[in-house]
Amino acid sequence: QVQLEESGGGLVLAGGSLRLSCAASGRAFSNYGMAWFRQAPGKERDFVAAISWSGSSTVYADSVKGRFSISRDNAKNTMYLQMHSLKPEDTALYYCAARRSVVITRRTGDYDYWGQGTQVTVSS
Repeated sequence: QVQLEESGGGLVLAGGSLRLSCAASGRAFSNYGMAWFRQAPGKERDFVAAISWSGSSTVYADSVKGRFSISRDNAKNTMYLQMHSLKPEDTALYYCAARRSVVITRRTGDYDYWGQGTQVTVSS
């Protein structure tokens, strides 16, 4: 069992930056593939980025590629999402997720554990 807690969300002007954190507790964090998803009001939960257990492999949604960077520190049981050049369309509730596999995917159904989310609001 893994418990996940996101932090770092907030209100930012367009063009600004934020860094989200996802703190994990429970079983060996380093055994899990991790990802960020986001959900805007009235929309489905969308994939943002994922990172392998070692951090050596990452994938990004096209909409955030070049602006967002995912990383993890297994010694601290924490994953991060550094977001730059934020746009109003990035406004959403951001969730971190963990998967009991060395393979990372973009599908919400493939992830076993979820946090409660942290709100990111980008104002124009």
